[in-house]
This record gives sequence, C-alpha cells and structure tokens, in this order.
Amino acid sequence: MSISMEATTGVAASAALAPAVLPQIDDPQKIAPKDARALGTLFFQQLQVLEEGTHEYQYARNTLIEMNLSLVQFAAKRYRNRGDGQMEDIIQVGTIGLIKAIDRFELSREVEFTSFAIPYIVGEIKRFFRDSTWSVHVPRRLQELRVTLAKAKEELTSTLGRDPGVAELAAHLDISEDEVIDGLIASNGYTAGSIDLPLGGTEQGASDSGTSYADITGDCDPGMELVENLHALAPLLETLEDRDREIVRMRFGQEMTQAQIGEHLGISQMHVSRLLSRLLATLRQGMLTQS
Repeated sequence: MSISMEATTGVAASAALAPAVLPQIDDPQKIAPKDARALGTLFFQQLQVLEEGTHEYQYARNTLIEMNLSLVQFAAKRYRNRGDGQMEDIIQVGTIGLIKAIDRFELSREVEFTSFAIPYIVGEIKRFFRDSTWSVHVPRRLQELRVTLAKAKEELTSTLGRDPGVAELAAHLDISEDEVIDGLIASNGYTAGSIDLPLGGTEQGASDSGTSYADITGDCDPGMELVENLHALAPLLETLEDRDREIVRMRFGQEMTQAQIGEHLGISQMHVSRLLSRLLATLRQGMLTQS
C-alpha cells in the first residue's frame, strides 16, 4: 500500500490538536522502514489524543506493534543458536518488550523510536533467560554474579594463559572469595542432566551403555532412620520401671499378644492395653523432646 508523504505530513501536523483519521494499513509488517518511521510519528501522535480503549486507539496501537515487529526479529537474531523451539519463546518475550516500549514512548523525547525500543526488547529477552532457563532456582543476585564471573574468567584466562583461581577472580572483581565461591556453586544450577543418561553423557539412552547415572545414585536407607530411633529410644527405656520395661520387651521384643502378656503378669488384657498406651505416649513424648 503506497501512502502520500505529503498527506501523512499534513495529518501529522494537525494530530496534536485533535484525533485524525488514520490511514488503513492492511499489512503493517510489509511497510518499508522509511515509510514506517514517518507513519510511526503519525500513529504515536494519535495515541496521545485518542481515548484509550476505543477502537481507534487499539487500531493505532496494534498497527505500531505490527509495523515494528522487525525490531524483535532483529534483536532475536543473536540468540538463534538456542534452537527453533526456544526461538518462539524469545520472539514472544521480545514482543512484550516492544509493547512496553510503545506504551512508554513519547515524541517529546526527540529520540528515534528504534533507539528507544531496542533496549526494552533486549531487556525482556535477557530477563527471560535469567529467570526462566535455570534448572534450579537461585536468587537473582547469584544469577547476575554467574554472568559477571564468566566474563571475568574469560578476561583473566586470556591474560594469564590459564584458568584463574578463586582468589584471582575475587581480586579482579573486588569481591570476597566467599562471594566467588557462592557464584561458582550457583552456576551448577543453570543446567541439569537427566539421571537416565548413560555414564559418559551421551544422549542415546541408558540401555546402550548398560548403566545410567540413576543406577549409581545413592538413595535414603530406611534402616538408617530405624537405627537413629532405636538409639534415641534406648536411654528412655532405662528410665522405665522394671514391669513397664518388661511389658515393652514382651510386646515388641517377643511379639506377644496383649492377652498373653496379661496372662503372664496376672492382669486383664484391658489393663495391658491401657498400660501400653501410657508407656508408648511417654516414650513418644521423650523422643520428640530429644529431637
């Protein structure tokens, strides 16, 4: 669609006074960059005088978004090595940055919209990688420190001819060694591999090598908790009276029934039940107090 530049200039001159009839553009993404700049000024002027929420306002805003989607494509090119699947997400978050730039742009700034919008677009993309691509969530401070450490390591490696140590990184960045260590540890959370991968890190499947990381990964031994409980229980049993300790031994050591215990002690099964309830409550409370 060709648009007379004289007509565009005339409409733009009166736009600051009252809403004007904007040219209808069937496919804003096909507008040439030269025409897009002139039209952009016209549409931004109209955004300032049109009532937000009206059909005309939405048309002006949406047209500006579509006319400038090429800026998102341009900014996203540097991340094309991330893969096609992630590129779609990059375009989406970059478009959010473009929309924010359009909503905040003012012609009175006397700056090209392109120069104003690119930092917003790139900023949204960087925030996406910083907040959404970590395998393990870490504080933003450590996410940013990881990037700083990576740049410092590259600089020092070039200067020293070898990988720098913690002390050298700390001195170069003027931070403590503990902060460097925290940043290096946090870097381990950026990516994570599947424990189903075979030893050696190939992606062919664990069955090809026979042994996966999951096969050699330790697990909690339920017997350890039992040992800890028995260790905590032993001194509590020593505090019981002889008959109470004998009841516990018969019930849980010899696995005698309450009726058998009652017969052995010459008391009723109901009495044994009450005694056991009291003893177990006492022992349980003692273990909770210890923990």
